[in-house]
Amino acid sequence: MDLYTEFCRHTADLTPDTGLLVAFSGGLDSTVLLALAARLAREQGRAVRAVHIAHGLQAAAEPWPAHCARVAESLGVACETIRVQVELGPRVSLEAAARKARYHALAGAMQPGEILLTGHHLDDQAETLLLALKRGAGVAGLAAMPMRKPFDPGEQWRPLLACSRQQLDTFAREQSLSWVEDPSNADDDFDRNFLRNRILPPLLQQWPSFNRTLARSAELCAEQMELAAELAETDLPGLLNPAGGVSITGLQTLSRARRHNVLRHWLELEAIHSSRRQLQAIWQELALARADAEPEVRLGTRCIRRYQGFLYLPSNGVTPRPLANLGAGEWQHCGVGQLRLGPVTQGADLVADLAPEQLHIAFQVPGLRARPAGRSGSRPLKKLWQEYGIPPWQRPQIPLLMQGTELVAAIGLFVCKDYTPEPDQPGWRLEWKME
Repeated sequence: MDLYTEFCRHTADLTPDTGLLVAFSGGLDSTVLLALAARLAREQGRAVRAVHIAHGLQAAAEPWPAHCARVAESLGVACETIRVQVELGPRVSLEAAARKARYHALAGAMQPGEILLTGHHLDDQAETLLLALKRGAGVAGLAAMPMRKPFDPGEQWRPLLACSRQQLDTFAREQSLSWVEDPSNADDDFDRNFLRNRILPPLLQQWPSFNRTLARSAELCAEQMELAAELAETDLPGLLNPAGGVSITGLQTLSRARRHNVLRHWLELEAIHSSRRQLQAIWQELALARADAEPEVRLGTRCIRRYQGFLYLPSNGVTPRPLANLGAGEWQHCGVGQLRLGPVTQGADLVADLAPEQLHIAFQVPGLRARPAGRSGSRPLKKLWQEYGIPPWQRPQIPLLMQGTELVAAIGLFVCKDYTPEPDQPGWRLEWKME
């Protein structure tokens, strides 16, 4: 396999104006990656630069920034060094903490129009899958590393993921490249080093294509993960109520595997990753609890609660912010979300004779009554919250669109009848985005 041809194959989708940012540690993998990226950039007239992250974790690494600058300069590439502070915490490994600090710095270094290139290769993929097996991971973990993935503020690409470390080593020696050896790679107390130094070599000696078959298993798991995500995206909307709660009755109609899948997806939308044990606890301790109970299950800093047959994930640290007056055409923030009013000739949400500058946003106004469109008679807002299934902890965060002391709309829930236009009449479109 010609390494440069393989690299070009996996970067063929680059648009002409996309710049390349290479994560350059100075080791073998990233040195080969930088050499390939520099050649591609020369041939295509493309911008390329390198970033070296200095963790400050070992004395042996002190000369590395200077080494990286020399190697990058020899390849015609500018190299920036960013020094980071690795923050350790309880139950957080040094590897994980360093990786978090590194990727945070790389995200901050990216410029608009760039993609991040990292030197992960086939042997890294095999190690990642074996580590996932050790943890008892599900399909998502066994999918290991994708060739491409979103990476704020752009994307991360791994164009060497189908190439073995031996191929990279051969290329580097043929090209007379210079790289550093990290002495910590010999420390088998680190799980990944133990696999790399003690486990994979005999496996590859017995089965030379073992790393490729593991990579194929990871690809199949990635396909299954995509299918599971598509199924969850189909299931979840039909289970949600206007307040964002998930119907327990609806979940009971699903098989156990499908129920876990949709709950996992619902939590991941809030950046919460759950284990199988946690999903079982949510079902047993929340969904199946007594009807009059008020249980909750904590996941990290968030907790899941139940109300009127629905599961909720209340937000943390959201502070409502009243707005004294509104304008037209621009998004305006009220703490819990943002709204925009715009004139439309049809499909309006609010009648045309409302003046935005006479409207304001309030929260928790006592004594209000309302008659939502399509309802007969008005009712106290407290009763309406119950009818709409709004949990008590959400009610203080519902923005109330007011004209003077009159309620115009409970944003995201209903518009009062007196302010609802006739079909196909001009008026105001009310757009709302929750935080």
